[in-house]
Amino acid sequence: MKPLSVAVIGAGSWGSALSIVLNSNGHNVRLWMRSSKQLEEIKNTRKNQKYLKDVKIPENINLSNDLETTIEGSKVVLLSVPTQSVRVVLKKIKPLLNKEQIVINVAKGLEVQSKLRISQIIEQELGDQPCVVLSGPSHAEEASKGMPTTVVSTSKQKKWAEFVQDLFSNDYFRVYTNPDIIGVELGGSLKNVIAFGAGISDGLGYGDNAKAALMTRGIREIARLGVAMGADMSTFSGLSGIGDLIVTCTSIHSRNRRAGILIGKGKSFEATLEEVGMVVEGIKTTESAYELSKSYNIEMPITEQIYNVIYKGLEPKEAVVQLMSRRMKNEMEEIVESKELDW
Repeated sequence: MKPLSVAVIGAGSWGSALSIVLNSNGHNVRLWMRSSKQLEEIKNTRKNQKYLKDVKIPENINLSNDLETTIEGSKVVLLSVPTQSVRVVLKKIKPLLNKEQIVINVAKGLEVQSKLRISQIIEQELGDQPCVVLSGPSHAEEASKGMPTTVVSTSKQKKWAEFVQDLFSNDYFRVYTNPDIIGVELGGSLKNVIAFGAGISDGLGYGDNAKAALMTRGIREIARLGVAMGADMSTFSGLSGIGDLIVTCTSIHSRNRRAGILIGKGKSFEATLEEVGMVVEGIKTTESAYELSKSYNIEMPITEQIYNVIYKGLEPKEAVVQLMSRRMKNEMEEIVESKELDW
């Protein structure tokens, strides 16, 4: 692909990392950040110390806190802002866009008030603007250092998903396409809930047995809700399903897991968020996932107990007791029931 002009909106860890990936592919990258203080720090040190320690921001990545100059003339506008801020940012950039610019979203979450996926928010705010979602098991700390990373590109139109595949792919950053935009977005969003629970388990001092159970049963309930909402079951066995769940539940880089560890150790939510120092998407997504499970009448016991810990003050150990003492059942209950097995 020939070099293109790309505007990256949001200089957190992932926005910065993807700027580096795109720059390494020869594209002309403009990185926008809201904070003047952050802008001056990166200009002076070429490091984004708060979000991406010890990684140099290349000199030829242009830095700005002016949206108009960042977006003007760009072929691609990449959104890397917290989920709950997406709509506000879209309203700001809408007058600056033309219909040929491709909007890529890389945040993972559900809007709390509407329960919408981010591509749905983009469609509401921008109409038929070309929109692509990039998701999958990818920590900024590793991708920014050129470590092998594999993600998924999805869109309502195949040509745009393939365009983003070509835009990002290189010898360390591999992009697959997937037509299931609902499944990709839900997998990337809901895994944060389970990762928060995995962190709580670690914080309580539980071992690998507990985490394996949590992850395995967690992907089952994610898939149940996803299919009810129109996703394809096979997506949850792929990169944006079990792949993203594995990396987020096990990695030292996962802020959702890190926050859960602190809660499991008895820290308050205020102290936890202050220590993590970045947006923990799983906290807000837990509320959305819980309410969606009720709307669709889907059983999601792990999500429900994590919701009770976050929003109802349930002690984490008590939540584990409630999960472990639920009525006995078949692991593949849906299969047994659907096939009417005499078993």
